[in-house]
Amino acid sequence: MCAFTWLLLLLLLQEAKGDSGDGVDPEEVVAVLHESISLPLEIPPKEEVENIIWSSHKSLATVVPGKEGHPATIMVINPHYQGRVSFLDPSYSLHISNLSWEDSGLYQAQVNLRTSQTSTMQQYNLRVYRRLSEPQITVNFEISGEGACNMSLVCSVEKAGMDVTYSWLSSGDSAYTSHEGPVLSTSWRPEDNALSYTCRASNPVSNVSSHPIPAGSFCADPNYASEKPSTAFCLLAKGLLVLLLLVILATVLWVIRVQKRREMPRMKKLMRNRMKLRKKAKPASSPA
Repeated sequence: MCAFTWLLLLLLLQEAKGDSGDGVDPEEVVAVLHESISLPLEIPPKEEVENIIWSSHKSLATVVPGKEGHPATIMVINPHYQGRVSFLDPSYSLHISNLSWEDSGLYQAQVNLRTSQTSTMQQYNLRVYRRLSEPQITVNFEISGEGACNMSLVCSVEKAGMDVTYSWLSSGDSAYTSHEGPVLSTSWRPEDNALSYTCRASNPVSNVSSHPIPAGSFCADPNYASEKPSTAFCLLAKGLLVLLLLVILATVLWVIRVQKRREMPRMKKLMRNRMKLRKKAKPASSPA
């Protein structure tokens, strides 16, 4: 209990000094969502460390190295990091596991030295990214009166996040074509080579490519260059719909016919019974 109180008092005193680390360039660190990262801490050689204060947005933890043969005294103050941080010997670098979006931001390590009675400051700018999934390509096309197929390829990644860049590669080209956005506009004619386009999406922690998209198959059949696939698809859909309606109509007529056949014997039997009843009723009604 005394050690905890002493560490808390030490932390408050360090914050009261107002040492913000101005003039220290933060080290850029990138990490993957739900994975782990270590922020390396460098200790000046031939220096004995009194304590290390880690902070991010607000105080995170205080580490007091133990004497020889004794473990360090560690106090994690920020509940957001409870159970997710550890401090790696011998420099007590900060290790964070199961990273979340909230872990992004500026981190600071203040190392207070007992030997020289000075302090050093190290800063880190942590950016957390998601690993990208396979890109999906949406194709929009229009066939002009001159027979050219004008295509617009739109590349997208589900839950892409920030800092995603896109590039395109065609099967007949050895160089990527860079774009500011994920859209590639191109034109294709039936007499042109059948090119395929691949979209590549990248962020600081991953690099993924889509399946190749053949340009010709979206514009026209090689034997019928003037026919749009969309028109052929509409005709096919209409034909299938008509066929389905005919099948349904034929099924309904067949069911009605079967039901009538089943009811015919019953109706005949009912008519015969009525005739018999009428014949029996006539003698009974004649006068004596």
